[in-house]
Formats: sequence, C-alpha cells, structure tokens
Amino acid sequence: MPALPARPDLDQLRRRARKLLASAQAGDPAAIAMLRAVSDRVTLTSAQLALARHYGFGSWARLKTEVERRRALDRRDVGELQRMLVDDPSLAVDEMLHWRDHPLGAAPLNYVAMLRYDTAAKVWRDVPGAAALARALLAAGAPVDGEPDTPETPLITAASYGDAEVATVLIAAGADLNAVAAADSGGVPGGTALVHAAVFGMTAVLDVLVAAGAAYGDLVLAAAVGDLSGRDVRAAPEEERIRALVMAADHQRLDVIDTLVAAGVPVDAVDFTWGRHPVRLAAENGRPASVRRLLELSADPTLTDARGRTALQLAHAGQTTRPDEAGYAEVFALLA
Repeated sequence: MPALPARPDLDQLRRRARKLLASAQAGDPAAIAMLRAVSDRVTLTSAQLALARHYGFGSWARLKTEVERRRALDRRDVGELQRMLVDDPSLAVDEMLHWRDHPLGAAPLNYVAMLRYDTAAKVWRDVPGAAALARALLAAGAPVDGEPDTPETPLITAASYGDAEVATVLIAAGADLNAVAAADSGGVPGGTALVHAAVFGMTAVLDVLVAAGAAYGDLVLAAAVGDLSGRDVRAAPEEERIRALVMAADHQRLDVIDTLVAAGVPVDAVDFTWGRHPVRLAAENGRPASVRRLLELSADPTLTDARGRTALQLAHAGQTTRPDEAGYAEVFALLA
C-alpha cells in the first residue's frame, strides 16, 4: 500500500481524484477497477473514495482530515489544531498512519516532539510553537506518557530530537522521568529520556531533565550532565572512562574534560563500542568550546574515523544537517 508524501497537498489529491474519474470515464481498465472496488458508480465521490482507500483510509473525509491535521502540526498552527480538536477530540490521540516518512506511525504528541527534524529536507531546525501544540494536544486528552504499547514516551522522543520546550511542557504535565523505551524501540532500547538526550547530544533537554530531578547513575551519564562530584574516576573501567570523555566533549562539559584527561584518559581515545572519538564528535556536532579545549589538551584533529574522515570533514558533513547552527564557523576556524 502506498503512503502519503511528507508534504501533503490536498488540492493535488483532489486533482488526482478528478484524473482517476476521467480515466475511468474514458474506459481505462485500471481506473475502472479502482472505482469498481469501492462502488458500482463512476462518479467523483467514488473516485475520491477509491483514492482514499488506495492510501489506507476508510473514507475521503478521513483522508482529508489526516492531511489537514498534519498540515496544522507542520505549520505549528495552534488555532487550526484547536479548531480541529474541538470538532473531533480523538485527533489528539489517534495515531498518524500511512505517511511515507513515518512508516511505523506516530502518536500526535510524539510527532510534535519530532518536529525539530525536517524529514523532507533532512535538516535540523528550530520550531517555535511546537510547545503550544503539545499543550493543545494534552488539553484535548493526549496521554502525557503515550499509550501503554507505545515504543517510547513523548518525553523520550522530545529528548531524542532535542526539543527542550516540548520536554518542559511534558514534565510540567506530569511526564514520567523514569519511563524507559521498549526493547525494540528505534532509539536507545531500555533507555530513559535522560539517556536519550545524552546519547543524541541534546544538551538543552539534558539540562531540563536534570533540573526536574532525572537520575543519572553511571560515570558516562554523569559526564554528560557535567557532574563528577563524589566519583572515583581512576577506579572506573577504561571503556567507561573513554565514553565519559566522549560524552563530555559532545555536551561541552569542559571541567569534566579536564578532570578525565588529568585522570589519565587519553585525549584521542576511541569508544570501543561505537567508535566515537572526542574531537571528531565535537566537530561533527558543532561544539566549538569542546574542540578548543581538546586541541589545547593536544588532541590530534588529523586522526580519521573508520571511513577516513577527519574532524574538519565531519564538521562540514554535520553542518549540512544543521545549517542554522552558529557553532560551526568557529569549529572550522579552530580546525583550519
């Protein structure tokens, strides 16, 4: 079954229905078969229903509503969303299905938490207004922690995609800070929101979670948070200390970087499991303060990853997905 494109166009869908009708009236066997599958009449209404069923919807009205709901969310049009929710509160809960860029579906609240990543353009961007969408969905009955069988809660999704404002709204609404993702989730299976924010480099959300009281247990998470108080760094296993340095670099925790290197962690150590290297990761994600500190500590920016890419090359690659990130200009200057 085909899926709708990431940028739905209701007028285009209407034109397709008219074209399907014209083809059936002209005797096209495939078009006639599509209409006969839903009706014994060759009319525009039948063509619209056939097109809706083609995309997996029970009616043209339902297809139209789904396109309008996604358009309201994508445009962060809170007024339009609220008008739709007044007419049909189930739209705050009903899963968003049959979309090409979200083949597994998404609950509306999780979808809002993902808006920072533009799936059509494949770039990260700021999305002012997403928090207001989250409030509207919650007010209309969207469960703050999602349905019981959801692979991850909306807060975990917000942590993965780095939307600190949406995360703040969810926490204020009572989101479970300790909820974990399902074993088959696409992020960090079994990980909390704080783990997801740490792993995916979402420092703003990480800070929001810590301020709300989220727990961080091991050395790696403590390094991501920027708090090594009361920890014996030298006693930790080597792999854990290396991953801690990588995390500190990604989240620009400069004091933690200093502490770990002083404790004997090699500044150019590579994470055994994921192959992540402090200065390369900091460069790729546009973290100029970390890049500067690591270079001061004698990190080698010419070292390459498994694909032969240097820190500078990774920085250029990273900027293509984060064109509005101001930190890259300084990273380029430091590495040049």
